[in-house]
Amino acid sequence: MALALNWLGYASAALAVAGCAQSAIGAGLIIAFRGREKRRIARIPSSRGPQPAVTVLKPLHGDEPLLEDALRSFCEQDYPVYQIVFGVQRHDDSAIGIVRRLIADYPERDMALVIDGTQHGTNRKIANLINMYPSVKHDILVISDSDIHVQRDYLRDVVSTIQQPDTGLVTTLYAGLPASTSLVREFAASQINHNFMPGVMMSRMLGRQDCLGATMALRRSLLERVGGLAALADHVADDAILGQLVRAHGKKIALAPCMTWTTVAEDTAGDMIAHELRWGRTVKNVEPVGYGLSAIQLPLFWSSVVLFCCWPARWALWFFIAVWAVRGLSALVIDRSLGRLTPAVYALFPLREWLSAAIMVGSARGQRVAWRGQTLHIRRAAPITPPIQPVEPGD
Repeated sequence: MALALNWLGYASAALAVAGCAQSAIGAGLIIAFRGREKRRIARIPSSRGPQPAVTVLKPLHGDEPLLEDALRSFCEQDYPVYQIVFGVQRHDDSAIGIVRRLIADYPERDMALVIDGTQHGTNRKIANLINMYPSVKHDILVISDSDIHVQRDYLRDVVSTIQQPDTGLVTTLYAGLPASTSLVREFAASQINHNFMPGVMMSRMLGRQDCLGATMALRRSLLERVGGLAALADHVADDAILGQLVRAHGKKIALAPCMTWTTVAEDTAGDMIAHELRWGRTVKNVEPVGYGLSAIQLPLFWSSVVLFCCWPARWALWFFIAVWAVRGLSALVIDRSLGRLTPAVYALFPLREWLSAAIMVGSARGQRVAWRGQTLHIRRAAPITPPIQPVEPGD
């Protein structure tokens, strides 16, 4: 028994060391990304050349915390010609009042509100987008979730990226923005900022091209060629499926050189756990191998296993403290680049990582998720492999 515990401790120590390396490298990649973003903003000339017109699609469902702030950030873009189409599925949706206020506040903006409850498939967000689609005026589409906050040059960054050779789909990195400083919201934001973001940057460094739902930008012609929004209507992970379709048509998924933020609005620990379970089950069913490997992102969990298995060896305690220091320093570096510090999270990192480990275990079974009052069954999509249909060079 003692020998087995020792071997488990040594294996966990190896995983903790790998997790520390991943955490530090991920933090470095985020710093580099933010540095490039700041240098790019500093180099932006005062005079801008002509830009293609854009339609932004904003599917909405209810009045969420910070919703008006998020939507206003899209109304205040430094971009010459763009349209915003908002969509809801109920005439009594509480988001309607906010949209009408924005339309009144920005009369110079081309904005439209679509109210249509027609259901297409099981994914209500995609059904909402399908209902909004006839109102689209322009060729370049930017689909963005309702809770996303952006900077004024967001559309310029996205459009300049989509115009690069062989690029079919553009997405953006996003950080968690707590709607308040409650510990639950800080914990939920930590999962995004200290685990998800470094993981995304690491995976891109290793060659992966994932589509993130914060931004899905592409040309109408390409969207229609891959099957249109209807191809996504029965999938919970619509962003992942769209990414697979675009890559199967020989086009790249590029990351725009700008940061976006998603509102973290969970009120209770139960809300946070339910959200993270839904997220975990979705990723697990779409990308099971990658989700399993993401356990390496929990070095404090593994170092606490070392502490348990090798106690009372003094080195195990020092190892745990060292891992905590590396994890906290990496998080501090990321938070500084985002402009906000979360000392309560650093102090409670072991608890946060044990919770993340429990979420992973809970996500291992089950294919049902609850989302906005709807229970959905996640089905893993069949692999989408080329050739499908050649894409014209201009698409």
